Amino acid sequence: MMRPERKAAMPRNPGNSRSPGTAGVDRDHRLRDEVDALGFRLIPLTLRKSRRIVAKRKADNSIGEERAATPRLALVGAAGMDVSPSGFGGSTMSVVRGSFLRSHGGRLCRAIATGSGILALALSAGLFLGGAAQAQDTQIIYPGSMAVTGFPGTIIPDFDQGLPPGVDPVDETFIDTSRASLRIFDVSHLGGPASGQLVFTPPPFEVTAGQIGEVFGLAYDDGVRDGVPSGIPNLYAAATSLHGIEIVTPDADNDGRPERQRRGAAGAVFMDGQFGTENGGGPGTIWKIDGITGAVSKFADIDINSGPGIGNLAFDPAHREFFASDLDTGLIHRIDIEGNLIDSFDHGVAGRPAHGLAPVADDGVVMDIQAAAFDSEDPATWGYTQDARRVWAVTYHGGRLYYSVGEKAEIWSVGIASDGGFAGDPRWELTVKADQDYAVTDIVFDNEGFMYLAQRGPVENRYDYSRFASSGKGELIRYRREEPDDPATESAWVEVPEEYAVGFPQGNRQSAGGVDLQYRYDAEGDLDTSVCTDTIVNTGDKLRDNPELAERLGAGGPLAVHGVQVTPSALAKPANVPPFGSWFVDFDGYFDDPDVQGHVGDVKVWHPCEGRAGYYEEIPGGYLPPFYPPDFPPPRNLPPCVDVEDVHFYCTPRGLRAELTLHDHAGFGGDSIKAQSRTPGIGVTTPMSHVPGKPYTVDITGHNPGDTVNVGLCFYRKSDQDKGGYYPCCKMTLPLRTPAVDCEAPRTDR
Repeated sequence: MMRPERKAAMPRNPGNSRSPGTAGVDRDHRLRDEVDALGFRLIPLTLRKSRRIVAKRKADNSIGEERAATPRLALVGAAGMDVSPSGFGGSTMSVVRGSFLRSHGGRLCRAIATGSGILALALSAGLFLGGAAQAQDTQIIYPGSMAVTGFPGTIIPDFDQGLPPGVDPVDETFIDTSRASLRIFDVSHLGGPASGQLVFTPPPFEVTAGQIGEVFGLAYDDGVRDGVPSGIPNLYAAATSLHGIEIVTPDADNDGRPERQRRGAAGAVFMDGQFGTENGGGPGTIWKIDGITGAVSKFADIDINSGPGIGNLAFDPAHREFFASDLDTGLIHRIDIEGNLIDSFDHGVAGRPAHGLAPVADDGVVMDIQAAAFDSEDPATWGYTQDARRVWAVTYHGGRLYYSVGEKAEIWSVGIASDGGFAGDPRWELTVKADQDYAVTDIVFDNEGFMYLAQRGPVENRYDYSRFASSGKGELIRYRREEPDDPATESAWVEVPEEYAVGFPQGNRQSAGGVDLQYRYDAEGDLDTSVCTDTIVNTGDKLRDNPELAERLGAGGPLAVHGVQVTPSALAKPANVPPFGSWFVDFDGYFDDPDVQGHVGDVKVWHPCEGRAGYYEEIPGGYLPPFYPPDFPPPRNLPPCVDVEDVHFYCTPRGLRAELTLHDHAGFGGDSIKAQSRTPGIGVTTPMSHVPGKPYTVDITGHNPGDTVNVGLCFYRKSDQDKGGYYPCCKMTLPLRTPAVDCEAPRTDR
């Protein structure tokens, strides 16, 4: 249907008074230190059998579990003890965790979950608590902390009371609001050299779907609190439809459960756990997780979003603001540090013409879950804006906001002005070269100027929760700039990117759409925070599942791992194929779900870098007022024909670069500059040509960080120069106050 007005027309779930809180975690759902909390030795079992899980909810809302059959990974107490679930007491409400998958004949064949009856001992010791823990007294985010988003899992309320004959269990399966859709992992110690093994981390900090719903995009702020740097950032997570859209109508059969709906219906609302509607959230909500206390609060709300959600988030530390891509309208919203929406950039209208493309305005289509046209299994009915203007990933780098557009992904950028606003200079960067035309849902830059892109397969939504995206062909690639720029190519980036092996399945293309950079790890897998952006972390499906390598992989843990791959950034293909040079972290600790796809989302690492700056990283510097030759300005008090509006400094592989924004006050019409050092021992150079609308660049060498370098500038018209002989040139000397930091020296292992 057409969008008559962009108002908050989204249905909200009534009658739930739960408020946002914190979600620490005291449970351990992985093997750690080879003993349980009571000192019994833990033995990993890798057995190919499924089982069902019956979970009894206690009065304190935590969950005790009774399991049948044999898990693929169990925690076995060497003493052989077991504890009856009746010892947990509390309510008789029961649930089933996990997703129901069907065989070709339609028979229910398993529920996705983990554990065994023997786990009751671990449960009584607090190793596997189902409810969210209280906020911790200390910080939850440290340098190297890795936040990951994903699907929380499912539940059948009151399953132990049985289902009537003929009732499909999938119709009674709901998002499990007690489980986490966001986890923050401590990955400072990976336990040894990389060998393709699963890493068992300390218990992660968790935020449940009941608090924030399903989320994908992540961003950290700068940790400035009350104007003082604290070194502890806050984390932000954005609502998503990338883990499906689930809707319900009120209970009609008196079984105490709402009715799941495949199609739009009168009275339909979003299922609890979809968008955090229980806590006032919606499809345009950005949540804030305090990095010290873990407290959860609503940070911002893009209330014009009807259901498609937010593509991704970015934080601009220079202006202390956020950017969020809106999958409903195609707009990129700019949000201040207090969560207020300031303005928006419309790529479809303002960006495309900069590359000779016709403008494309939003078609006005919205998600209407009460209309018959809505189909929960057909994303084409979800109100996404047109592909040509659909912005997915956003990231701030080098004074510009980079973003991806469409399924046949293009990478664009737009400048961010000195006041933090959009500079109005959109620029096509490149069209992604990959085997599949998949959306790029995450972009990140390292300190050497490499741009990393993560693809995610097309959006799906199987009714049984088994698949949210096509998997197995998504690539993780990186581009580098042409140095020097090749005038024969349209892009300033190399034409063919490097690719990384993601996961062990055939083709090694298991990307789930999230990527970030981490510090370096040493040979024993310990974090070395002295070296920035030396490791890639990326999300993926079925990361350790390859029957041909099963024996070798089995020695390193379970095979059905959906989570994060950790790889030294130097190991681009053909290196690390298959990726035995990587470590792997599972998102939720459930290891008997090899067939699910798209259950993992984004990843973001807190990796503040000190010391030398990285390539194409904006660094602080400045300039003093320019001065002119004695016979300048011209007679009759005319203004100088050129003045300086702004200067930004960056590190490049060649050294320090100053980008100058000049203003032609007198209308001289200059379009080019020449630069000459007026400071002995310092070298300055400028490119042979200048791109209209872009800043003028001056490369500086031979200086000491913090020096003031006098640069003589000649501002002229290239058409005058082309005529030969003498040509007019407006001259001035600009004192540049160079940044008091070094640019990182070029690496020798690239």
